Amino acid sequence: MAVVSTTTTTVAPHAVLDHIHPEPTSFVRRYIFSIDHKVIGIQYMITGLLFFVLAGLLAELIRIQLLHNDARFMSPEVYNGVYTMHGSAMVWMVIIPLVTGGFGNFVMPLQIGARDVAFPWLNLASFWMFPIAGVLLFGAFLVGAPDAGWTEYPPVSLQGPVGTNYWCVAIFLIGISSTLTGINFIVTILKMRAPGMTLTRMPLFVWAQLSTAALSMIATTALAAALLALFLERVFGIPFYDPTKGGSPILWQHMFWFYSHPAVYIMILPAFGIISEVLPTFARKPIFGYKMIAFSSVAIALVGFMVWAHHMFTSGLAPWLQLPFMILTMIVAIPTGIKIFSWMATLWGGSIELTPAMLFAIGFLITFTFGGITGVFLAAIPVDLHAHGTYFVVGHFHYVLYGGSVFGIFAGLYYWWPKITGRMMNERVGLWHFWLTFISFNCTFLPMHWLGLQGMPRRVATYLDSHDAVFWNQVASISSFVLAASTLLLFGNMAWSFYKGKRAGANPWGARTLEWMISSPPPYYNYKRVPAVLATPYDFGNPLPYIGLDSPEGTLPTPQLTAPPAPAPR
Repeated sequence: MAVVSTTTTTVAPHAVLDHIHPEPTSFVRRYIFSIDHKVIGIQYMITGLLFFVLAGLLAELIRIQLLHNDARFMSPEVYNGVYTMHGSAMVWMVIIPLVTGGFGNFVMPLQIGARDVAFPWLNLASFWMFPIAGVLLFGAFLVGAPDAGWTEYPPVSLQGPVGTNYWCVAIFLIGISSTLTGINFIVTILKMRAPGMTLTRMPLFVWAQLSTAALSMIATTALAAALLALFLERVFGIPFYDPTKGGSPILWQHMFWFYSHPAVYIMILPAFGIISEVLPTFARKPIFGYKMIAFSSVAIALVGFMVWAHHMFTSGLAPWLQLPFMILTMIVAIPTGIKIFSWMATLWGGSIELTPAMLFAIGFLITFTFGGITGVFLAAIPVDLHAHGTYFVVGHFHYVLYGGSVFGIFAGLYYWWPKITGRMMNERVGLWHFWLTFISFNCTFLPMHWLGLQGMPRRVATYLDSHDAVFWNQVASISSFVLAASTLLLFGNMAWSFYKGKRAGANPWGARTLEWMISSPPPYYNYKRVPAVLATPYDFGNPLPYIGLDSPEGTLPTPQLTAPPAPAPR
């Protein structure tokens, strides 16, 4: 893209203004009940990572049970509760809060040149619903954990223990939180961008958050209605889903999946945005197909509402209705493929630096693409009819959600950690973390596809005594223990960095988006003078497209007319 001369632009930077709310002085107002988007983003990250540990421990209990085909480590009833809580926590307490509440809150306002989100107090309320919901969800273990799977299909969920009521309330709270966050983000992105930052000059992470916010606002209402109906039927006996009283369990499936398939994109679109920031930075090359990547996020959000019934091929859905859902499910691969090929073209010919963030981004390309390919198989009705209830599906969605969303979270942590804390992580430890994670992840979840094709059912605490089944389950279980241990390297690296890490400086990566143009960590007010934007941020060979920026020392520099330097050796 041609560089716009700073002498011809008609956009002037804002005057020096105070922050939209005064900086707090007390510890409680500054760090506990803060309305600063950066602090709230960090709170989301800390809380989400805590629930990540708890959900991961539940996953290891599952793999201990499956080390042997007739293990007695847990009773079937306890096993049902453990895998239900693991899936529920990973979806609603880990991935969604981290990619939207965590990275979205911290990074997005900085990238658009805003001093905060549009509704800071609403942002505070949205966060505090999250830990309350988490306490309710895990508190269900005290009264009998829900045991119908993370999807809680009636009529099984109607007969579940009291903890199912806790599950309903917890997920309902998360839904409210996500909806309010979506409203906040949409208004912030549409109304608070820096002068000159048109929609087609926004960073791709902002595009991903905008698409995700719209998904959250629309889809979550269906889940809220379904949860309210399930709660009312369990507590007051109103027959929404009980077929013996005139209800329909299929109604739950329609309402649940009308939310939960778009929820897959709520979890993965922000990860797409993270990858779109990491790859051009460490390839030192303009991102290929900026507009295609941006608009494909919107296309994924739109098509995501049209494919929910592919989860219901085995529910007795009329054959004439199955066919269009199969076709639409395959069509959603087109905008996703646009992103994959654009990212690969970005890497082609780049000066690639294999930092931990870059390695996790490349690992994302490999694992998520594999998960997408197996998703095409499951979109085909004949294959899904045979594989739907097997471990093939478990392997598939872990490649999408762990190999996709969680790898994206790891890439984002390594990439923005210097901006969040002002310190660098240990790169050697980060490399060990990546390779142990990548290898153990594939050894854990790849065999599940083979086990599923051999007929091993999911959601069952035991399996047939065959040499292949026992061997591959033991490979998966032992690998999962290594996968869990590898995460300790990340936490140790974060703790070491916080106290002893090298000072990062404002822009250790030589990146070009706005958040890297201010000090690390950012000041409370973000920007003393809101900058003006002249072009997209990914053209590494051209001058920085901003004027009116504060330097980390608080002075107003002259417009930069040179390309950003390469990152200093670490």
